[in-house]
Amino acid sequence: MLTLRYFLVIGVGAIISLNYVEPVSSNPSASPTSPATQESQRRNRLLKISNGMFIESLTEAELADMGNNQPVYSGEFSLGGAAIPPKEQPVQPPESQITTKTDQPVEGVPSLEFLNPSANPLLFPTKPDEVQIENTQAITLAQALEMARNNNRQFQVARLELETSEFVLQQALAAELPTASFTTDITRTDSIQTEIQNRLTGTTQDTSSTVLNPSLTLSYNIFTSGQRSATIRRAEEGIRFRQLDLERISEQLRLDVSQAYYQLQLADAQVIINQAAVTNAEQVLRNAQLREQAGLGTKFDVLQQQVQLATFRQDLTNARSSQRLARRQIVSLLSLAQDTEVSAADPITVAGQWGLSIDESIVLAFKNRAELQQRLTERDIAEQDRLIALADIRPQVNVFATYDILDVFDDTVGPADGFTLGARFIWNFFDGGSARARARQAENDIAIADTNFADTRNSIRLQVEQAFFDLKANEQNIQTATLAVKQAEESLRLAELRVGAGVGTQLEVINQQTELTRARNNLVSAILNYNIGLANLQRSISNLPDSKLFDWTY
Repeated sequence: MLTLRYFLVIGVGAIISLNYVEPVSSNPSASPTSPATQESQRRNRLLKISNGMFIESLTEAELADMGNNQPVYSGEFSLGGAAIPPKEQPVQPPESQITTKTDQPVEGVPSLEFLNPSANPLLFPTKPDEVQIENTQAITLAQALEMARNNNRQFQVARLELETSEFVLQQALAAELPTASFTTDITRTDSIQTEIQNRLTGTTQDTSSTVLNPSLTLSYNIFTSGQRSATIRRAEEGIRFRQLDLERISEQLRLDVSQAYYQLQLADAQVIINQAAVTNAEQVLRNAQLREQAGLGTKFDVLQQQVQLATFRQDLTNARSSQRLARRQIVSLLSLAQDTEVSAADPITVAGQWGLSIDESIVLAFKNRAELQQRLTERDIAEQDRLIALADIRPQVNVFATYDILDVFDDTVGPADGFTLGARFIWNFFDGGSARARARQAENDIAIADTNFADTRNSIRLQVEQAFFDLKANEQNIQTATLAVKQAEESLRLAELRVGAGVGTQLEVINQQTELTRARNNLVSAILNYNIGLANLQRSISNLPDSKLFDWTY
């Protein structure tokens, strides 16, 4: 027999079901291509995004409607989730095994010159409006890497230090050429001896004279016991060290920017996911209130959902705070203008694949890492310091030539000239042990460089292994998290249907809401942790994909 309670259950269930049905335009004149239909479709897609769904592509108008420049995520992995590519990869040459999406040139990208800082590095803001954020620009990872190379202060200092080392080499090469100097003396003399002699003899001989004596001298060290060649070699190694250091900073900068960008993507995604959780919790709260009004629910169910909604809102507030911090961190790393802010324009997707085995990765790292080459360069520099120190107590020979002109203005004789040719042998055979002490210091520096090489080699291997294991772990996590999202979405749907049918509890819905939010966060975290792991592995290997140890122009 049909009772009043039966009709109440059917009515409330129908109202709740209608909340999940997308409205269809009732205007028969609105065709699929009409502006009204397009606007409705666009806003429906934006509503799906706000509920945590990942759309493959959006128009610029849809991106503008997102507000706060929130990125839209797409790609191989989404909350609905496709599986990751097969783990087994064929063995190929290194250049083709390692692929990334951030190394490709960006075509048709508008100029972002307004993001660059002032050309005056000593300029600093003195008024609040000078640091107020006026522009928020979405940028890709490729654009972020390019701006980092142009603006990052540490990278600029490294380039200046490389230029300085080149000037040091020019100074050392000057020793291969002779030195030339020109001196001239003009002397006015009033002789007291001639004055006394004039008084004794009663003569009037002139007591003053003016003498001009210009001199040109050429000198060249023909034998320096290896000091000159060692100094030049040391300067060359100094350039090599600065080149490697510039490369090290470049590789580290690429890693830092990539990590900061992925953290920004994660912060953006957490805002979207938490916003979706809030939206869904608000809908569930409305349903609970409807059931209470119809006498099918309790006040306790409403209070539980209100507490859950407050928790999700707090999570959303914290996510927005993390998003702002992530934006400021990447702005600081890129050294952008004081009044600008950036957001992530790239979709969340797997950055690339790694086709090398761990053993191949380790060997490639030993070949490419600039730090290992720096330790060898430090060893060569210490060896040249030892030779320079010992040259101070070894024989040296130099030759010289001098051309002089002498003219006395007060006599009747014209100017006379002459020249001098000579060679000089110098041997500082005893200096109290100073030179040998400096040589022993250099020998210890050689031993230190050897030890540092072994330590750096072990550290590089550990970095490669850690990054490789993290990458593989996150590869598995993506598969697990993708399945978990699907299961959590289905569980939440069933929990809501059970409550609507009067056979479930509000606590079941709350628990499934929490699990779905956690699963979505886990999936996004797994994808971005995979990307960070790939960036760490690239940093551990360095110089990918071209594997050139140093190729930098400026």
